Amino acid sequence: MMTGHIFIATSLDGYIARLDGGLDWLFASDPGDEDHGYDAFIARMDGIIMGRGTYESVLTLGPWSYSKPVVVMSRSLADADVPAELAGRVRITGEPPRALFERLSREGWRRAYVDGGAVIRSYLAEGLIEDVILTRAPVLIGTGRPLFGPLDRDLRLVHERTEAFPSGLVQSHYSVASPA
Repeated sequence: MMTGHIFIATSLDGYIARLDGGLDWLFASDPGDEDHGYDAFIARMDGIIMGRGTYESVLTLGPWSYSKPVVVMSRSLADADVPAELAGRVRITGEPPRALFERLSREGWRRAYVDGGAVIRSYLAEGLIEDVILTRAPVLIGTGRPLFGPLDRDLRLVHERTEAFPSGLVQSHYSVASPA
């Protein structure tokens, strides 16, 4: 079966976006030419699974930047809601995580980039995530959309490495341990 992988940034206080989905705080500091590993990470993925909130935030950032196929998990959107210029590159689904993984596995996917707070939490709860790359930005935004929330059980992670960048970004790599 396919594996899920996370590459995400949070504010130092643990938010992935403002309450309105805004990401301006993430782009406020200039990381210069720092390589945070995103290009190498995405090159290993067969596609991207994201939540509706993430999808809607990404649509506001300018031209579509994903070359890999994108599946948006949503109970309120349909394929007809995808802009014409993204037809064939973005699909909408209401499937639960495990069912979507099984279908995408049958389509040949082996590794998926999983993005968006609620989607990440649901995939972690289902045991479908293999590793987490978490980048913390040196900013406190006070409130917003949290990355993590309540769990029905502890979820153990194994620290692999951490790197601090001159811009102040701190990136940690974790593998997901077997359930406690």
